Amino acid sequence: MTSHELQKIVLAEPRGFCAGVDRAIEIVERALAKFGAPIYVRHEIVHNTYVVNNLKEKGAIFIEDLAEVPRGATLVFSAHGVSKAVQREADARGFTVFDATCPLVTKVHVEVAKLAREGYEFIMIGHKGHPEVEGTMGQLDHGIHLVEDVDDVRRVQPSQTEKLAVVTQTTLSVDDAAEISAAVRMRFPRIREPKQQDICYATQNRQDAVKLLSKQVDVVIVVGSPTSSNSNRLAELARKLGVDAYMVDSAEELRPEWLAGRQRVGITAGASAPEILVQHVIERIRALGAVAVRRMDGITETVKFPLPKGLKLESS
Repeated sequence: MTSHELQKIVLAEPRGFCAGVDRAIEIVERALAKFGAPIYVRHEIVHNTYVVNNLKEKGAIFIEDLAEVPRGATLVFSAHGVSKAVQREADARGFTVFDATCPLVTKVHVEVAKLAREGYEFIMIGHKGHPEVEGTMGQLDHGIHLVEDVDDVRRVQPSQTEKLAVVTQTTLSVDDAAEISAAVRMRFPRIREPKQQDICYATQNRQDAVKLLSKQVDVVIVVGSPTSSNSNRLAELARKLGVDAYMVDSAEELRPEWLAGRQRVGITAGASAPEILVQHVIERIRALGAVAVRRMDGITETVKFPLPKGLKLESS
């Protein structure tokens, strides 16, 4: 790289951990500190390899099936939320449960339960198989229909349309969700929509930041794990805006050829990716020749969620 081609790094603001992820990790760490290892966690607490491995080292055991948890153990539900069936099974097996479901996901569950009592059926916009979708759809035994795209909206067959409501996975692409919502409204003009949109503030803010970032850089690196829905959406969004984008779980995955001849490298991170991974990626790009790091102007997030009862640590 010649001297007049010095590479610059531009950091998206905001990026990385959101309040729901912060809270979920703190719940597991406090449970370990208060009750000692092992603490069982149903599903990855958040979708990030580094975070999960770090908690495993501290004594967390991640499971998918509650049959793997010994009777009377302490169990944490992941930030993505769980179905009523999983809650009932946990109660029946006598676990001490701490629920790390993100409060913004819980808000959707509460809305579904309330409207179901009033006789509503639901259209859910989300990704099939994602644990958050399984948790939300599992709030009811029937009457909740998943749509993943506009084609699904054309095909979906609720049993009635008088009382119909729409809910959304919290980590979707804001633009895709808007397009699918528009198709839902067109087919079911009287459908009830949530007072506040279900897509969470952190997903919206990180996507808005990538829209700004993409105008300023030649390539975007998204720090996030392959299982992270919101991280995948950030990379997709940058590509949609005409910029090459690559997702890395760690600095080791960064390939020098992605950056060759690119003067401005944008970096962001999904809501479950810790800042330490972003710093590792910056160090790696600096080692490859970048000389300056600039932070974009962006929203400062101040959201904080309270912890569940029973996790207060005795002050030393």
